[in-house]
Amino acid sequence: MSSAKNNGTPGDNLENLGIAGASFLRNSLTTCNDPLKAIQEFQLENGILLASLRPMLPLLDLHEVQRLDFHAAVLEGLRDKLIAKINEIGSERSEKGAQTTDRRLKELLSKSFSAVKVAALRPVVMCILRNTPVIDDKYLKVLVRDKELYNDADTEVKRQIWKDNQSLFGDEVSPLFSKYIIEKEQVLFDHVNLNSPFFMPSPKVRRQGEVVQKLAHMIGHSVKLYDMVLQFLRTLFLRTKNVHYCTLRAELLMALHDLEVQDIISVDPCHKFTWCLDACIREKQVDVKRSRELQGFLDSIKRGQEQVLGDLSMTLCDPYAVNFLANNAIKTATNLINGDGMPRDNAVLLLLLRMLALGLSAWQMIDSQEFKEPKLDSQVVTKFLPALMSLMVDDQIRQLNCRLPPDERESAIAIIEHSGPPPESCQAFAQQSGVAAVLAMYYTLNVGGIGTGAGSAQGKTRGDARGLMRILATLPNCQGQRAYEDPFLHTLILLLIMNMADEFTNESFCTVIFDEFLLAGMTKDSVTRHLLKLLWWVHPKLPIARLHALIKSLEPTSQHNEAVHSLYQALKEKVGQRNNEDPILPVDPMMDGPASPLQNSSILGATFKV
Repeated sequence: MSSAKNNGTPGDNLENLGIAGASFLRNSLTTCNDPLKAIQEFQLENGILLASLRPMLPLLDLHEVQRLDFHAAVLEGLRDKLIAKINEIGSERSEKGAQTTDRRLKELLSKSFSAVKVAALRPVVMCILRNTPVIDDKYLKVLVRDKELYNDADTEVKRQIWKDNQSLFGDEVSPLFSKYIIEKEQVLFDHVNLNSPFFMPSPKVRRQGEVVQKLAHMIGHSVKLYDMVLQFLRTLFLRTKNVHYCTLRAELLMALHDLEVQDIISVDPCHKFTWCLDACIREKQVDVKRSRELQGFLDSIKRGQEQVLGDLSMTLCDPYAVNFLANNAIKTATNLINGDGMPRDNAVLLLLLRMLALGLSAWQMIDSQEFKEPKLDSQVVTKFLPALMSLMVDDQIRQLNCRLPPDERESAIAIIEHSGPPPESCQAFAQQSGVAAVLAMYYTLNVGGIGTGAGSAQGKTRGDARGLMRILATLPNCQGQRAYEDPFLHTLILLLIMNMADEFTNESFCTVIFDEFLLAGMTKDSVTRHLLKLLWWVHPKLPIARLHALIKSLEPTSQHNEAVHSLYQALKEKVGQRNNEDPILPVDPMMDGPASPLQNSSILGATFKV
């Protein structure tokens, strides 16, 4: 009985099993004439009923082994053997048939469940529950009412509780959703590690993440729980417009695919499409066979099944899917230039744009509940893409000219110098069409040197600064301010740091990057974090007046979160160390660091102390 008390369990639970417990012992001691004799009788009656063991107990006493420790050790050994036997019975379900096995488990559960509140015996009861495929509601209700019992229950048991308790399941998965978003944002805003770009991990690696795997385990083979998770993700996406929930939707489905959970993947109408798209992302291309499969699936959606488009649009709204579709569209356009082809004649390019349009309409479709595939504006294909391709040709000529010998370079210089701003149709369509805006954004990354070593410490290929400055002019006013979304800015900032850091000594380059683009998007708090990350790495290249003006304009307010304040303060200290160590800049005795040659100009507005 001492063992029961040490485990914090009420003795009444033992008496429910027909075992003398605390109440019995209390009554005996309060009504007996000889308490020591009553205790001795209690020990004889309730000890281990094994005749050969009793002569050994005095020997244990001589070795100062307490009876409590001895009985606890015996209990632990018997408990482990019993749990192993119950697991063995549970594993027989597939071999001997489920009916007989389930009947044996139910009998065991009915006899032992009253011991569930005895901590020392609880693992046995929980093992029976874990192996019971369908648990009676009367047992589940006891677990739900007692928080300690609920927390000790295995996931297999909790699944049966969650099926009929959506709010409780929501409480369980909500921290996982939050953790997933935090992990994504940590990668996007990390200002120290440049060797882990957001888009670098493969789909297989991403869905091996802790959150995705834990969600897959919590769902198990339950279609009902899977549907609940999808509904949670749709709701969260609708409330927050956070596209990482779309990523989680796709990764969770493919994690269940890897686990071969046929109960779920066979009924999810998006499975085959998501599986095919996942293969394309993994292989970094859409071949003719895959394109036919994807297009065939989109074309096969019949009347009455349009709601599938909502989940499909979320799958295509995943930033990794958008990144893949846009990059492949730019690659296809480049191939068309080299082969004198027309965009409207390329079936794969049209499919990429069709899927991109569907993905970009995900939030509007779910919000309006009008599940209709958006029609791609034909002028994006017939006017915008040709204009963008002409821009690409100009950039190719410029890059070719830079590789020519000096005497041959003069013949092409006129074309380069008079290339002018991007065609007006590029800017106009980028403002009106999400598809055009995304293509312009990803061509910007292409010009910046994406795929040429950016994001790697060994990347040495320089981007095309002039080409970048030219195309960047189309982005500040693009549709939906898409150019200020975190995945794009993360990649652009990375390219600027890795491939174009030396260009920041050029004031005209700084004017375009900072004044015309980044500062124009400062209404979004996240842009501040990306800009601080850029300055963290390129500030040694910037003219001191420009640097001080930027730091002054980026000073956070009370509305900014703690991460912005911390990074800003760290950047100020880092810039201060640079100024104090710079022997070239004159030191103004009124300032803690080197004086800016423009400290009284309109750029600074006032003296700024580092």
